[in-house]
Amino acid sequence: MFKTTLAALALSLLLAGSAFAADKVNINTADAATLDRVLLNVGASKAEAIVAYRKAHGAFRSADQLALVKGIGLKTVEKNRDRIVVGGAAPVPPQAARPVVRR
Repeated sequence: MFKTTLAALALSLLLAGSAFAADKVNINTADAATLDRVLLNVGASKAEAIVAYRKAHGAFRSADQLALVKGIGLKTVEKNRDRIVVGGAAPVPPQAARPVVRR
């Protein structure tokens, strides 16, 4: 009886822990399908816009920069702050890099 109760308790704690743990997504490396799946209030078209913005402008340096993407507001960023990871940045594309000015 004690073993059964202990096993049931352990299983319920395991399930409760996974219910509270939200998925996280690296906005610099994730594809549109992953962004769509993990982020709240971000559908397929907004996820595609995030990927397109990242390709055109380079990696995000903070979660707040996500609000620069058309269709993504600060409220959406705040709702997803605990789900957003910024790191492992993709390289800046050549068209987004600034030219070196020599004087």
